[in-house]
Amino acid sequence: MSWNRKSRAERTANQAWEYLTSAMAAAAGEGADTAGDLAGRAGRSGRKLAERAGSRSSALAGQAGERVSSVTDEAWSRANAAANALAGHRPARPWGLIAAVALIGVAVGWAAASTARAAQERQAENEELELAETAIVVTPTYDER
Repeated sequence: MSWNRKSRAERTANQAWEYLTSAMAAAAGEGADTAGDLAGRAGRSGRKLAERAGSRSSALAGQAGERVSSVTDEAWSRANAAANALAGHRPARPWGLIAAVALIGVAVGWAAASTARAAQERQAENEELELAETAIVVTPTYDER
């Protein structure tokens, strides 16, 4: 009986494996066909768009002048950022901004500390003046005998 159970379990596992491999092969074939169709369409559309963009950009290049370089730099920067994001790379930290914020924080902290120190000095002076005004000066009297 155990032999039957084992062989039945093996048969079931083999059938499941065959179904799985055939389903995966069919899905891969359909996916490849679909991907190929999409790639072909994208290529045709891309060529048309590239031709339009080429003629339009050459017309605009004469009008844009100096602005083109800044726009190109921005586009190049964004394209690189998008490519890095798609590749799974994290964007670089904005060290310049971090340093600027740190310097501003140091300046604000220094100003607050200076103000607090000046306030403490004024308070100490006021307390000293108050003590001087309310102090009773006792002079010892000497008996001259």
